[in-house]
Amino acid sequence: MEDHKKHVDKVSAAGLLVALGIIYGDIGTSPLYVMTAVIDKAVITEDLVLGALSCIFWTLTLQTTVKYVILILRADNRGEGGIFALYTLVRRHARWLTIPAILGGSALLADGIITPPISVASAVEGLTIRYPELEHYLIYIIISILTLLFLIQALGTKVVGRSFGPVMFVWFAMLGVLGLVWLSHDWSILRAINPYYAYELLFERPGGFWLLGAVFLCTTGAEALYSDLGHCGRSNIRVSWVLVKTCLLLQYFGQGAWLISQAGQTLDGRKPIYALMPEWFLLPGIAIATIAAVIASQALISGSFTLISEAIRLNLWPKVRLVFPSDQKGQLYVPSVNFLLWMGCVGVVLYFRESANMEAAYGLAITLTMLMTTALMSYYLYTHRYNMWGVLLFLGVYLAIEGAFLVANLLKFTHGGWVSLVIGSAIAAVMIIWLRAFNIKARLTEYVKLDQYIEPLRQLSHDESIPKYATHLVFMSNASRTSEIESKIIYSIFQKRPKRADIYWFVHVDTVDDPYT
Repeated sequence: MEDHKKHVDKVSAAGLLVALGIIYGDIGTSPLYVMTAVIDKAVITEDLVLGALSCIFWTLTLQTTVKYVILILRADNRGEGGIFALYTLVRRHARWLTIPAILGGSALLADGIITPPISVASAVEGLTIRYPELEHYLIYIIISILTLLFLIQALGTKVVGRSFGPVMFVWFAMLGVLGLVWLSHDWSILRAINPYYAYELLFERPGGFWLLGAVFLCTTGAEALYSDLGHCGRSNIRVSWVLVKTCLLLQYFGQGAWLISQAGQTLDGRKPIYALMPEWFLLPGIAIATIAAVIASQALISGSFTLISEAIRLNLWPKVRLVFPSDQKGQLYVPSVNFLLWMGCVGVVLYFRESANMEAAYGLAITLTMLMTTALMSYYLYTHRYNMWGVLLFLGVYLAIEGAFLVANLLKFTHGGWVSLVIGSAIAAVMIIWLRAFNIKARLTEYVKLDQYIEPLRQLSHDESIPKYATHLVFMSNASRTSEIESKIIYSIFQKRPKRADIYWFVHVDTVDDPYT
């Protein structure tokens, strides 16, 4: 208990660096495509820009900061985070909680297949600004970068995080500086902090409500903060988030200042983030953005490994090989999941081909995950005797916010959002079938008292009229009590062809957190 509390609450320079390198890639690279998705083909107006910035500011504040960084990170399962860890904390209270856990977990895994392609594609496409002839080779470049990323996963998040951390620090510094430079041209843009501009955009502008689907892209990485809790620790995430959020807001408001300077025009293929860069910095900026986009994929990949390991422990997923590349608790690598994610990412790139098409499909699945996390967290707060009015307030506020995001994101279904839902449905089907099969097997398995067979086993062991089967005979048992054994094991030893051995071993493997090295 003390070890896991120390891991979760300890703040260190190395831990902060790993947090930057592992968990903030997704949410940190959202400036590459959020404002592009919001503006789309519309004529740029001051009201549109101010409304979008207001929505982004309050989404990052209410959804990411308050819900995840402040509240959700409290609910760790012995240092581990993620929707399955949260489910583990409340599952004994109600059987129906399995449903939101499976729906949320499968949707998050499906989202992990779209996040890497959209991040890398959004960054790499910037090359066509300087080198238009590369447009025909972008798909090959994107697939090559993704392949390299998945190949290095075997090194473990400790090595990967320490390598990626300094790069992400440079990325966030670049975002902050570029945003601040443009913000200094028009400080009045800060009035977008007033939530009235968000209200005006969503409810007074025709079709404005549906822009929430694009605004939601700024917080899709929030769930990864919780999933990667075991990789980085709660305190490291909270401290580093102060830097990350500051740089993100500076960048978004800087983009807003540039967009207002382009009022009356359309984007016409331009990306605001690259428009903020001076001409001499464009190539280095694109290079940094591309590397950051590769790192963005790391958050969902690491989170997927954690989710699968938790699912295995909950009997929601087939037992697959888990690798622990370092001695750091919570850091692991799942080769089979790594391969499946790579295949899925390549398939997404080949199907959508460019980031604009991926933006139209992105976000629907992760909205479901956030809603399921809200449901489970509300139950967690209720069972841990938090103030009932506070629990109802949390549930009401976030059901309203995420419900609005879900409705807006439903518009994406016919534009490719169905892809993540199909993938998520397939993953959910595997989980349901595996859990159902486990329960059937557990119900049909018969156990007998072991003590009544100790003497017959001793006699069989010394009966030289029976050929010796082995010196040591080992049986794996699922019995939860030391006094019981499966009847089929006893049948295997005594019936038909008795198995004589010097020593009989009945081994039950119980996975626990303590001790660990």
